Amino acid sequence: MSAVPTDETQRSDRAVHATAARHRPVDLSDPIEADNALRIAIAWRELRRCATTPALRYQFFGSSHDALEQGQMDTLDLLLVREGWRMCELAEALRVDPSTATRAVQRLVNDGLAERRQSTYDGRVVLVYPSAEGKLRHAAVARRRVRELCRILSAFDADERAQLAGLLSRFVDAFDERVGELTTTSTMSTDASEAGDTGDVDPDERSGAPESAEAVR
Repeated sequence: MSAVPTDETQRSDRAVHATAARHRPVDLSDPIEADNALRIAIAWRELRRCATTPALRYQFFGSSHDALEQGQMDTLDLLLVREGWRMCELAEALRVDPSTATRAVQRLVNDGLAERRQSTYDGRVVLVYPSAEGKLRHAAVARRRVRELCRILSAFDADERAQLAGLLSRFVDAFDERVGELTTTSTMSTDASEAGDTGDVDPDERSGAPESAEAVR
């Protein structure tokens, strides 16, 4: 009997695929590759725009007294994954700096959707939890979100949904890898600058985005 793949195994497999892909640079001189890159860039832009349209936002997050903002839902999604979060861990999971995470949590606390408590293992540590009201509001929005996503995904058959899920997971992993590279490069550049040596780093390498990407923002 074959072993059931764990989440960790699946993440590792996706990371291997993403890393392997990095060794095969996209050749934009190839018309097919260039067209694919443009189509992906346009789709990414349109996804961002669609996700923020009032009609879809209301369907996902509500428009009455129990409505949540997308940022609130993102934070609650994580708070419900496990019991208690340190602020530094939450910031890393949200992919934001600690001050932004602190403001996000404070808004949830002010709205009665989250609460801070001292750790039972170390009184010096403060952890963040969803409140009872936060859990209820999150559940209501999650039901609407799943319902709308099911309607959208009905445009694909089961095999296509499986392929889409796999490719999107690898797409996210590739982004994570690139963010890690840029973070490392930024840190090294800062250290070199403080030491009075900026090095010979290409400006586009420092920005992390080619100039042509501006056309699809």
